[in-house]
Amino acid sequence: MPKSVLPSRPGPVGFSLSSQLFRVSRTALAALAAVSFSACSLHDLATDRLAGGLAGQGAAFARDDDPQLIRDAAPFSLKLIETVIAERPRHRELLTAAARGFTQYAYAFLQQEADFVEDADIGAATRLRDRARGLYRRGRDYGLRSLAPEDAGFADRLRSDPAATLGRFSVADVPQLYWTAAAWSGWIGLSRDDSVAVADLPVVLALLDRALALDEAYDGGALHGLAITLAGSRGGDPAAAAAKARRHFERAVQLSGGNLAAPHVALAEAVAIPRQDRPEFDRLLKAALAVDPDRVADRRLENRVMQQRARWLQQHSDKFFLE
Repeated sequence: MPKSVLPSRPGPVGFSLSSQLFRVSRTALAALAAVSFSACSLHDLATDRLAGGLAGQGAAFARDDDPQLIRDAAPFSLKLIETVIAERPRHRELLTAAARGFTQYAYAFLQQEADFVEDADIGAATRLRDRARGLYRRGRDYGLRSLAPEDAGFADRLRSDPAATLGRFSVADVPQLYWTAAAWSGWIGLSRDDSVAVADLPVVLALLDRALALDEAYDGGALHGLAITLAGSRGGDPAAAAAKARRHFERAVQLSGGNLAAPHVALAEAVAIPRQDRPEFDRLLKAALAVDPDRVADRRLENRVMQQRARWLQQHSDKFFLE
């Protein structure tokens, strides 16, 4: 506007124009704020829905009957979970999904593959185990965060006084306790030459014991399945440890209705091989392979993976027994 048309001093015209500009500016700012808030709200809503969907996708994977398909699909899913965790770092269910996903991938598709290829290519087996170790550790870290999303000192207190630290957890926390223990035990199992890793074994046993005390029937006996594998790690008389592993085995079979191959494979590796009991080894693997993998849809993928391992153990049984 030309300067000559402006009043020489404030007056009714100047005041009116300023008020109008103020109202327009205020309206524009309000509209911009509304748009920004709406955009943020939509983004937050989309992120929350994505987080919820990713946290629950494990069930869809578990029902699949093609392990190779899941092996190919899982890495993208896991990285997407981590991307959303970066925006929702305290989303407990998503942190649990990360712990579960990295642990399952490390065992089913890396650690097992290392066993399968070791005779032909020991270098490839070593690389696969190194990757599995890293993913187990990542799963453990997500598990610890899922147990105490806002407590940065939780892991240190857990190591210093496991019983007291775990005493505050309830039945609702059993999934977090289980997947943290599973990931941690996998990491230790592949780090036997690392004294720092092995020193954490009592913490893993404390996590497992607390979960068993709270809900020993969790996930069709999954806790008892892990207890079979860890029974020998408590020290003491090997015969007593084997007897305890068998009790966990019986309970795992009972709670799963006999529909899971995993307890049979676990007992074959944890007890039959160390005790050089080949008849028991053969019986357990036959029982694992007799399980109908389609009977329980939510455990279909797990059963196929474990039956794959049972067949490999059968085919290579001579390497596990002195005779």
